Amino acid sequence: MQKRKLGTGGLEVSAIGLGCMGLSFGYGPPTETRAAISLIRAAVERGVTFFDTAEVYGPFTNEEVVGEALAPVRDQVVIATKFGFRDASPQKGVDSRPERIREVAEASLRRLGTDRIDLFYQHRVDPEVPIEDVAGAVRDLIREGKVKHFGLSEAGAETIRRAHAIQPVAALQSEYSLWWREPEAEILPTLEELGIGFVPFSPLGKGFLTGAINQDTSFASGDFRNVVPRFAPEARKANQAIVDLVRQIATERQATPAQIALAWLLAQKPWIVPIPGTTKLHRLEENLGAMAVALTAAELLAIVGALARIPVQGGRYPEAMQKLINR
Repeated sequence: MQKRKLGTGGLEVSAIGLGCMGLSFGYGPPTETRAAISLIRAAVERGVTFFDTAEVYGPFTNEEVVGEALAPVRDQVVIATKFGFRDASPQKGVDSRPERIREVAEASLRRLGTDRIDLFYQHRVDPEVPIEDVAGAVRDLIREGKVKHFGLSEAGAETIRRAHAIQPVAALQSEYSLWWREPEAEILPTLEELGIGFVPFSPLGKGFLTGAINQDTSFASGDFRNVVPRFAPEARKANQAIVDLVRQIATERQATPAQIALAWLLAQKPWIVPIPGTTKLHRLEENLGAMAVALTAAELLAIVGALARIPVQGGRYPEAMQKLINR
């Protein structure tokens, strides 16, 4: 398994991690607990050392599943979890008061069945709490040994700088993929300057870049893609051109569209660690196979050139959620 470093504080993880959210939250009915544990342990057996969860996934149940699954190998893996929503509910808004951060940390430690959180992200920036206070609260938890590293999610460049000045940020987690490249403008240069790692979530476009979704696909009840503008049928039809491009390259390289999408991310920077999620073993193995696909400089240039001619249709979040991003 290839390894990569996030930040400058010695946090080393597998080059591809596992996003565990979809096992309990966001994509319809949760995976049965034993099956979810089995999948996570299969990832460990295949060399994955980086696992992403959050109190809001479930809520709460995802941390419990991740904790139980990883208990036998706790010292061999890195567990990332998150704070930042009021009462663990995105619908209730953000809450990053220092006392709330501590409450979440203590509760997450119990659910995960561990004595430390390896990477503790602020899930979304809270405009009512100075980021310096947030960073200071996590710094205190680090000094107590309850947290090892500090992370941010969907934060803007100025917020990242201010937080990093108080407590070094190991990683930023934000969406980044072939169909969402906004971080390239300001975020990636900021991270490179400061020595912060980048953890792209939804690296496969919430499944769209795999080629398994088209304009006629129906999502299960409770699948949040039902309310995402980018997944409206007319948007899916327009965005199919991106999938067609990825599929063409995949055919030429004898790979799958998912592997090309992940290989493209890995090729951008050596400190980028995508965290694709899945509930299926064969998809897990497919995703990890992306590490064997080394795109050439010519291929990378061709991809960027082709993408420039394909405008992506539809917002990536409903309007209310979009307001919580890049503060």
